[in-house]
Amino acid sequence: MSEAPVIGVLALQGDVREHLVALAAADAVARPVRRPEELAEVDGLVLPGGESTTISKLAILFGVMEPLRARVRDGMPVYGTCAGMIMLADKILDPRSGQETVGGIDMIVRRNAFGRQNESFEAAVALRGVEGDPVEGVFIRAPWVESVGAAAEVLAEHDGHIVAVRQGNALATSFHPELTGDHRVHGLFVDMVRANRTARSL
Repeated sequence: MSEAPVIGVLALQGDVREHLVALAAADAVARPVRRPEELAEVDGLVLPGGESTTISKLAILFGVMEPLRARVRDGMPVYGTCAGMIMLADKILDPRSGQETVGGIDMIVRRNAFGRQNESFEAAVALRGVEGDPVEGVFIRAPWVESVGAAAEVLAEHDGHIVAVRQGNALATSFHPELTGDHRVHGLFVDMVRANRTARSL
């Protein structure tokens, strides 16, 4: 077993602690990331759920947005859940004023597509790349993907809508696997980070 990869969780807003726990359970060294110097020390990064407009504005305020974009362009593995999926989209339908994204996945995302907070739900999601039973998806004010470009691979759909996408080293889900106790999706991401680190060391 190679040394555990160091994976950060963007800790500006949202369910940071749950991702840290899930990553540790998936055999990664997990740490919160708020500043550029902390971002520089990780092998991969999770963009958590929360409020995408707030996360965007705080990322700019903390000076981490541009370094994050640069590292994603350079191939750093990144995984976004819910609001994090919106952050990884190259385009948002009806963005809020001042809302920016990191980009990295050629997809168009619709915010709050599955409804408001009181319309949150759970559903079994068959996710390509995750072995065994479907994962339990927790959808909270969740987005969905309207469309993807040729470079993006659809990993899962729910009720006719795309809810999981991968493009290269970027992974995104509409739902929150960190809230379920099933760490297989985080395990998939940890494997992506390991593979990227190995490739770069060759």
